[in-house]
Amino acid sequence: MSETTAGTDLLPLAPEARDLLFRLARTEDRFADDPVGEDEIRAVHDLVRDGPTAFNQQPLRIHLMRSRGSRRRLAGHLSRGNREKTLTAPLTALLAVDNEFHLRLPELFPHYPGAAAIYARDPVLRERSALVNGALQAAYFLIGIRAAGLAAGPLNGYDEAGLNKDFFPDGRQSVLMVVNVGRPAGPHPRPRAPRLDYEEVYTVH
Repeated sequence: MSETTAGTDLLPLAPEARDLLFRLARTEDRFADDPVGEDEIRAVHDLVRDGPTAFNQQPLRIHLMRSRGSRRRLAGHLSRGNREKTLTAPLTALLAVDNEFHLRLPELFPHYPGAAAIYARDPVLRERSALVNGALQAAYFLIGIRAAGLAAGPLNGYDEAGLNKDFFPDGRQSVLMVVNVGRPAGPHPRPRAPRLDYEEVYTVH
């Protein structure tokens, strides 16, 4: 049975889609053995790549850890509680941001030729913008995973400096998060954690 919330009847999105993307979807750390194909991940990308960002920045870079060797290498930088779930997940994605994303802005945002120069001369703004817009794109990626009928288990328990040194030694990219991907192994073992109500989140000025 679908979960319901007051006001959702105003949404044009079909109830089944709401369930798939939000109401019944859960963060997973236990997955079935079914593989996640390259065609599925390409379909996710094709769906979410048009999500909005500032100046059409696209700093997100996704590294798919498909080989056993790359997965073990990655797991060595994870917190102890995240290692086994990563080694047994059908697919693990290492999400990073391109710290030189602004070099692509003449191509991606051609109607404002000066956009790249703004970030070229301000490294603090460039770093913050890469993180903010990379996080936006990461969120679109997670929703796309759900839209594909898959489940995602994003992780933040890792040695950031170690991951960057191992996978991105030239400094061109920086780790953003690790995401395990697959089909749920079964019903989620815990009830959904509480969420804040509208009045606790929104302020009208």
